[in-house]
Formats: sequence, C-alpha cells, structure tokens
Amino acid sequence: MPVRTTVDIPVPLHNELRRRAESSGTSIRSLIVRAIEETYVSIGKRKQVTGPLVKGKGNLGPRFPVDETPHDLILS
Repeated sequence: MPVRTTVDIPVPLHNELRRRAESSGTSIRSLIVRAIEETYVSIGKRKQVTGPLVKGKGNLGPRFPVDETPHDLILS
C-alpha cells in the first residue's frame, strides 16, 4: 500500500525532474521512486568483498601462527 508524503523540492530541481521525466516518457514520481530504490533498497545486494580491504606495503605475517596464543595476537 503506497504512502503519500509531501516534500518541498526547490524550483530548479523540480524543473530538472520535469525535463527528465518528459524526455524519458515517465513521471516525476517514478523517477523519484527509482532513485530512492537504487540508493537505499539495494544496500543488501552489494557485492561480496573478495580482495584485501587495505592495500599496503610490507610483509604479511604467517597465515597460521603456531607459536603465538590468541591472547598475544589480540592484546599486542
């Protein structure tokens, strides 16, 4: 069920929305709804991270340290 919301849009932005809606053969409402969906609804559909988050120089530590306890790694 749709919810009606009133939003004050500046005149220059409204004119741009009207121009884009006319050129694409759609309504201002559909442009706004699509923009909101693309911005906020797709948050859960982002790609999974496969590479390193931080790229840096230097040597990596051992992948599976055998001579350290978990406390040494966390508290150091």
